[in-house]
Amino acid sequence: MLIDFEHARRRMVEFHLAGRGIADPRVLDAFRSVPREAFLPESLAEFAYEDTPLPIDQGQTISQPYIVALTIQALELREGDRVLEVGTGSGYAAAILGRVASEVYTVERLEPLAAAATQRLSRLGFTNVQVACQDGSLGWSDHAPYDAIAVAAGGPHAPPALLGQLAIGGRLVIPVGPNDAAQVLVRFTRESETEYREEALTEVRFVPLIGEQGWTTAALSKARAASAGAGVALLPAASEKVPRSDKASPGVSRRADGAGIVTLLREVAEPVDGIDTASLESLVERVGDAHLVLLGEATHGTSEFYRMRARITQELIERRGFNFVAVEADWPDAARIDDYVLGAPRRSTLEFTPFARFPTWMWRNHEVHDFVDWLRAYNTDHASRRVGFHGLDLYSLFTSIGVVLSYLDGVDPAAAGVARHRYGALTPWQKDPAAYGQAVLVGRYESSENAVVAILREMLERRVDYARKDGERFFDAAQNARVVANAERYYRAMYYGSVTSWNLRDTHMFDTLQSLLAFHGPGSKGIVWEHNSHVGDATATEMGARGERNVGQMCRALLGDQAYIVGFGTDHGTVAAASSWGEPMKRMRVVPACDRSYERLCHDTNIAAFALHLRNPRRRALREELTPQRLERAIGVVYRPETELQSHYFYASLPQQFDEYLWFDETRAVRPLEEAPRMRSNEIPDTYPFGV
Repeated sequence: MLIDFEHARRRMVEFHLAGRGIADPRVLDAFRSVPREAFLPESLAEFAYEDTPLPIDQGQTISQPYIVALTIQALELREGDRVLEVGTGSGYAAAILGRVASEVYTVERLEPLAAAATQRLSRLGFTNVQVACQDGSLGWSDHAPYDAIAVAAGGPHAPPALLGQLAIGGRLVIPVGPNDAAQVLVRFTRESETEYREEALTEVRFVPLIGEQGWTTAALSKARAASAGAGVALLPAASEKVPRSDKASPGVSRRADGAGIVTLLREVAEPVDGIDTASLESLVERVGDAHLVLLGEATHGTSEFYRMRARITQELIERRGFNFVAVEADWPDAARIDDYVLGAPRRSTLEFTPFARFPTWMWRNHEVHDFVDWLRAYNTDHASRRVGFHGLDLYSLFTSIGVVLSYLDGVDPAAAGVARHRYGALTPWQKDPAAYGQAVLVGRYESSENAVVAILREMLERRVDYARKDGERFFDAAQNARVVANAERYYRAMYYGSVTSWNLRDTHMFDTLQSLLAFHGPGSKGIVWEHNSHVGDATATEMGARGERNVGQMCRALLGDQAYIVGFGTDHGTVAAASSWGEPMKRMRVVPACDRSYERLCHDTNIAAFALHLRNPRRRALREELTPQRLERAIGVVYRPETELQSHYFYASLPQQFDEYLWFDETRAVRPLEEAPRMRSNEIPDTYPFGV
């Protein structure tokens, strides 16, 4: 696969660095000139300019470009400065520093990494960078004092040796925290022989600084055990001043106890007396003429969230003329529901059981079944403006292959034969597509990317001929071909880092939404059902700080106020979830919300359920008080209450994330469906849309 690295590098600088507040022109020029792919294993080169950490030798990582840039910008380097870097790793950050500073000295404790970095930097012509293999927590006193010191590993405190090697006026930037899971990037400026000014910059997570004045192995193990048992303090103390470098950086609420905010919430909240009986007049009016309404959920297994989304969706369909519902489900599975609600013959003859993949309860539940039956009845009564039901996700690699082949068999047998040959390379992995990605990563198997993309390209080239026969069936088959192409890349990317795979998946879902708007015609409008983490604007959360983008963010960028985003939250109750991926569903108890969270503020109102308008609230103070970031909870299909703070909380700014927030203080788990009867593939779906 040929990659235009220079173009990718420029795009990374503009989008991930300059676009997120890195303004120092010398730092940006340095990133434009240093080839990150040269510091990575060849198998990871195609992901060099994703804004994500990536694995290198010795169990270490090459740091996320944005964090490297943020650190170097915080050093405030001047021409002629001498710099010490602690934690050479691959040598990438040292190379960037070498473009900005006059002299760079970099220390690495692992000899294989130090040796490889020395050779790499020499080969690339960095004559002003010297590498040493030694304890980085002690610095490199031979070349002190330094104008700036950058530490690429987190310690329990700033090592005295490093502080002592700073020149007067020198800056040390280092992650510090009670363990390697809770760190703050801090800048120390030496103001005199004995005085240092300290500034907290942002929350980060680095590998631990192992050494005499960093972590010992025993001390780190003890700190990790303590944080797992009691939870770590993720927010700075209320007395600390934390500058906000951008809207995704964590801050501290101006009201430490939250009492004033709770009073304000009680004043502006719109109580919900019951899901079936509540008036949604105000919410529908606020939606206005939006083209997309995104309805979230704080968990994948809560009945109230599904039922309230269904109620809102019904109101929007009946009163605002929405054309389709798009959900966080696989395209071919949701297509069976679409056939059912439209009362149409099945568009594909492929035999399979919809929603049979883990987590089955996410869509095979009574709450969804009730909504689907309502939608079928609505379409029966409104034949001229029927509403579709579609899936946005990309996990259905092999089901989608089957649908594509079934379609081509009917319209172009010769093309079907070519597609079978090209898809055939993926066949050994149909029971475990993730294993395919791993096999490609380690070089045991060749990527099928070119083959699967070729099938999609050729189908699109023939779309006029194919669509003339049956436009709806062609659209369905083409979307399945697109799923295969993107899923193939996704299963490879999932081993390279969560940011890369997350961005691939959400970009696929967003692209699918755009295709649906085009398919349903000019002026069409859609309703999205996905998790809060997908629909809430990622730029208002720590996801954005990690370089992750999501559906909500991209919808806002495309449509502005024409996208209306609704988040959901709960304090306690039960949830349908599993303890680990692939394990059986359990009805689990939801732990009451932790202090310092948005959920705790909502719980303290003592209102059982309410709607909170955030875009233009009637009290402007609401946005002002809720905008500083707080913790927010997200439970997916896996729930680990024993480590809830570490596993399920993240920082967010609620009013920047959502336009509306719906609160249910106590909630209960969804009710999974029993197994549905099988049906013949040529039957018109009638009673059991969740069957074969």
